[in-house]
Amino acid sequence: MGQPLSQYRNILSIVGGIVRVRVPAARGEGGAAARFRDLASLRKANGEIVLAQVIRIDGDVVSLQVFGGTDGLTTQASVGFLGHPMAVTCSQNVLGRVFGSTGEPLDRGPALTEDRKVTIGGPSVNPMRRIMPSRMIRTDVPMIDVFNSLVESQKIPIFSVAGEPYNALLSRIAIQADADVVVFGGMALIFDDYHYFRKRFLDAGVFAHTVMFINQASDSVVERLLVPDMCLAVAERFAVEEGKRVLVLLTDMTAYADALKEVGISMERVPSNRGHMGDLYSQLARRYEKACDFRGAGSVTVLTVTTMPGDDVTHPVPDNTGYITEGQLYLRNGRIDPFGSLSRLKQHVIGSATREDHGQLMNTMIRLYAGAQDAEQKRAMAFELSTFDEKLLRFGRLFEQRFMDVEVSTPLERALDQGWETVAECFEPEELVMKQSLIDKYFPRGERRADAPPS
Repeated sequence: MGQPLSQYRNILSIVGGIVRVRVPAARGEGGAAARFRDLASLRKANGEIVLAQVIRIDGDVVSLQVFGGTDGLTTQASVGFLGHPMAVTCSQNVLGRVFGSTGEPLDRGPALTEDRKVTIGGPSVNPMRRIMPSRMIRTDVPMIDVFNSLVESQKIPIFSVAGEPYNALLSRIAIQADADVVVFGGMALIFDDYHYFRKRFLDAGVFAHTVMFINQASDSVVERLLVPDMCLAVAERFAVEEGKRVLVLLTDMTAYADALKEVGISMERVPSNRGHMGDLYSQLARRYEKACDFRGAGSVTVLTVTTMPGDDVTHPVPDNTGYITEGQLYLRNGRIDPFGSLSRLKQHVIGSATREDHGQLMNTMIRLYAGAQDAEQKRAMAFELSTFDEKLLRFGRLFEQRFMDVEVSTPLERALDQGWETVAECFEPEELVMKQSLIDKYFPRGERRADAPPS
């Protein structure tokens, strides 16, 4: 039998989800030491036991982050240290399962107590194990695949605001992405959103290679902090040990940052910017930097949702995120904005992992759509429009219908062909300002032009 835990009853304070307890010399006699990030158990007066994590040791005062909340917890509770950090189950049996924010099954499936567990919150990958990103993850979303290609090992957020269909977009990416394993993490989800994601995955038949970690809005704020670490620990194991191409989807990182802020306030830390703590950047970076293409193994790609309060990109969460990640996707008015969105790694795959015309066609269509926006402003100001302006306006309408709508689902090659068809409907070949060899090879002949008379 294991050695019994030393119990401590000298609880100094209970604030929010934080309990401070005095532990002489931070070590129990014959028990486990109080070590940073290790787990502890708290026994309430009614005998109920809740778990906590050591988040600070200041002399003989140990601060614990209590999972499940501190309701019913008094200063008469006893504390024991378990001697090991938080771990999550990671085996083939987790695929097709739903877990809560402390790793317990939520789907009434069999318990996985005998399956292997891995420690969460470990260090990021040794740079010597990383290789240059060179493979694309196809999503069948034209505004991503064609204009902002998602590359394996990339870390990229979707910047949006409340009310936008980012959950619908994220579920479509999970369903359509050509990844071996999808790890989904939901933070502060209302039940309807949780049910929506699970039903979508089940209906699409992709649940067998998906694992979900869910923190609902009614769950403890403290538990919310565990979700990204559990998702990334599982993803890393599948990538390193089984060579899988893993896509991690997290929503919403602003809820995660708000949980960090709430815990920081409970610990009486001095906030830095709009209530957020000074270590917000490093806390976010520790999670995002788990994205990696491993030498001789698989890869971990991280795609997140970050909601911007008041559509303010200078808010601390999106602002810090932008310095960490390799681009961003802006979701506005139900569309992925082609101008604000950026994938800094797309040059690693465009033209090499994709068709030779990809880069030129992408740049030409964005340039023409920018011209369409200028022509729209001219029309709104009652300026006289030229024939070319009319062509631009028609192209802009077709571009929004065929590419920008988040409901559009098109494989990359078909999207490229449709791009050529769209420009051919609106412009003459000499108006495109592209390589003549590409025009000769891909430009459709016999298409109706914008100025062609009706038949």
